Parts: sequence; structure tokens; C-alpha cells
Amino acid sequence: MGLLIAEPCFQSGSASVQNSTQTRRVNVPYWKPGTPYPSKAIFWFGRVDPTSNYADVRLIYDDVNLKIAVHIIDRRLWYDSTPSAADLTDWDSVSVYLNLDGNIGETPDLNSYRFEAQLYSDFQASYRGNSSGWITEFIPINSYTEYRGFAGPNSDSDSDGWVAYFQIPFASLGLSAPPPRDTIWGLGVVMHDRDDAAGLIRQDTPWPETMDPNVPSTWGQLSFGSARYYPPIAVPSGMVTIRQGLNGATVVDADVGGHTTCGNMGADKWTIWGEANYVGYTQINIQNQWDISDWPCFSKFYITFPIDTIPTAKTIISATLSMYLFGTAGGGQWGEPPDSYIQVFTMGEYWNEAALTWNNAPLAVQNISGTWVHPMQGPNWVLYSWDVSRAVAQAYNSGEPLRLALYSADGEYHTGKYFISSDWIDSEADTRPTLRVKYGKPCNSPGVICIDTYLPLIRR
Repeated sequence: MGLLIAEPCFQSGSASVQNSTQTRRVNVPYWKPGTPYPSKAIFWFGRVDPTSNYADVRLIYDDVNLKIAVHIIDRRLWYDSTPSAADLTDWDSVSVYLNLDGNIGETPDLNSYRFEAQLYSDFQASYRGNSSGWITEFIPINSYTEYRGFAGPNSDSDSDGWVAYFQIPFASLGLSAPPPRDTIWGLGVVMHDRDDAAGLIRQDTPWPETMDPNVPSTWGQLSFGSARYYPPIAVPSGMVTIRQGLNGATVVDADVGGHTTCGNMGADKWTIWGEANYVGYTQINIQNQWDISDWPCFSKFYITFPIDTIPTAKTIISATLSMYLFGTAGGGQWGEPPDSYIQVFTMGEYWNEAALTWNNAPLAVQNISGTWVHPMQGPNWVLYSWDVSRAVAQAYNSGEPLRLALYSADGEYHTGKYFISSDWIDSEADTRPTLRVKYGKPCNSPGVICIDTYLPLIRR
């Protein structure tokens, strides 16, 4: 079941690389038991303020289960001490929606599933579509929750947040094994937030942001397997290098979140942290943690490259983003800093460096690649690179700048990785984030003949 997407090699102007500004997607890695555990995929939505919630959603799958963890920043925690399915979402809870046919259809059908879990009570409910709506059905899954904060739920006092875990066996969805790689399911997630005992302060926050829970065609996509880019058939013909100030290029970037000081905002974190702006900072931090109580330390990086120096009518063969690591968080009571798998995400919207904050920063279109970044071992800066070929090809074909974000699904407390930004000093401009793009002549170019699928020749 599901949409099986084959992405063939393409030539310039092709639509083979999805225009993902229209559909949000998460590419979920596979874990084979007995092998090193890969980093989970991650996406995010929501905002941080006194009455709103924000979530990081982590996903991975193995031969038996799809596993989803929703880390929620939430100031006031409320649960129903006598829960029932009918009012489960009137309290702090999470709903996960799956459609095995993809993000298609105007009503939930038999391949549509809905799972709900409520804070603290560990009460869960499950539903299945019937081509007109949702009906209650017992579907064996495992879900549970945990919270962080001294006051705890139902105290009407500030906490930090909570986590909802879903372990969904493929067998419970009628499957004998995981779907084949590149299969697309429909996916939606809704945070249900309650901030007072009477339920007067309540809101639902969906992903994608325009999702209608009853219309699967409005949901996002879950793709099985990490994202891949298929090198197109082309004759290499050039390379461009793009960085701030080089050949007049303007590259804008910005940090959002806690930066390198975990926000340093104390009790004002609920009103100030989500609106902090770091325009002009020469250094950035990329950091995440599993412990939701340390959310002020979370930090993302956004960057936009102009790519209009790539000649027209070319094919993107490969592209890399390179950045210099100059420091890492940690040490002391936490021990040596861990490695971080820092992921790259495509962005589909313009943003303003002088106004960018955690709360207004664009959501990811999809995660496309990642690189393991190791902690600093000495005084010398270390250059790291990310494969952004897929993102550059998509931006080039759509005539847009390259818009990216970097974030991680790290778990340890001291995962911060510090990089040089595009605002670094002019005398060391070559250490700024750099994009290198290799391009070529596609098979339909004048003077290029492809005599078979894999052998392009240049006519002399």
C-alpha cells in the first residue's frame, strides 16, 4: 500500500525533483536491528509563548514498528483524571494520522488511521476511516507519555513540557513487513493544548499547518527511507562557488532559539525566548536535546544562497554546503561532548534576517541529508560538508534561491555545535558558509548526444 515513488534521472527543467513548497514531507530512516542506531528524522511546528505549544517530532522505523516521539514545549500541563475517548483531545494530548494510500482522498477510508494519546493518564484511543469519517476501532499499538517540570500536571503552575511516544506495529495496519523504500504515506500530527482547569484556554496546532484532519489530501507525507538524489545524465561543464561577499554574492543566515547561551532569559523565557533575534551574529549554534526541560538550549540555523550565477539550461550534478566548526558545548559534569548528526532541510518561504525568530521561522519542507559532526579535539577549526544536491536541483528548476535550515535530533545534554556564520570578518571570508555546485550539459543540449541511457558523448 502507499504511493511508491521512483525518481529517475532528470534534465534541466524537469519536474522530477518534487516542488515540495506545496507538500511537507519527512523522510524516515530505517534501522536494522544489530546495526548502529541511525539518527531519527525530525520535523517541527508550533511556537513558544505562555499559551502556545511547540513540538519536535522524531521518527524512525524497523522491521516491526514505526516509532514516533513528539517532544512538546508546554507551560501548563493538564490531563483528565477520568479520561474517555470522547473528550481525550480536550486535554493535553497528541493525535497522529496515517493514510497508507498517501496524502490523497477527501475523506478517511479503510487505509486511514488515527491514534491519540493523552498526557500523564497514558490513555489512548484509535480510529479507522470508513469513507465518510472516523469510527472507533481497537488497533494494537503502544503509546505512553512523560512530563518534565517541578510542579507537574494539574497544578496550575509552570512546567517545561512533555513527550508522547507512539510505537505502531506494521502488523496492526494489516502489513506483514515495512513498506518498500520510497513508499509514501499520508501523515498528520495535531497537538491539543489545554492551559487551565476549566478548559477556557485551549487550542489545536496541526502539522502541516493547513491540515484538515478529515481530508487526507491536506496532510503531509511520510516517505520510507532517507532522501536520495539520483545523479542525472549529463556532461560536466562547470562549477560555481557561492559565499557571502564572493563575486558580490549576498548570503543571509541567522540563528533562532537559545543560540550559545540557552537564551539566558530566566523566568522571562516564555515571553522573550521565542521572539529572540540574532541578526549580524558572527557565530551560530545548532543544538537539540531529548530532555524537553532543557528546551531553552535548542537552536536552529537558517541560510539562503543566491544561485543565479549557475548558467541557464544546465543540469545539477552535485552540490555541497561547507561550514567551519570552531567549538562545541559540554564537558564538565556531562562528560565529553557527543557526536551530532546535523540534518539539512529545504525551506519554501522567504525570511528576513533582521526579523527571524523561533516563532516565525519557516517550517521545513523536507529533510534531505545529514552529516555526523564530531566534537572539537583541538584548537584548529574543522570543515564539514553536507550533500545538498537535491535541494539545489529543486531550487534551480523552480527559479528560486536555495533556502536551507540545519537542525538535529540529538539527545544528550551537551550537543551544541558552534559554526562560523556569513557575518564573519572580511579578512577571513573564506571561512564563511560556502556552497559549491557542479553542473553539466543535459542530454538534450546542442552538441551532446546520449547514445544510450548511461553514455553521453560530446559531438566534435
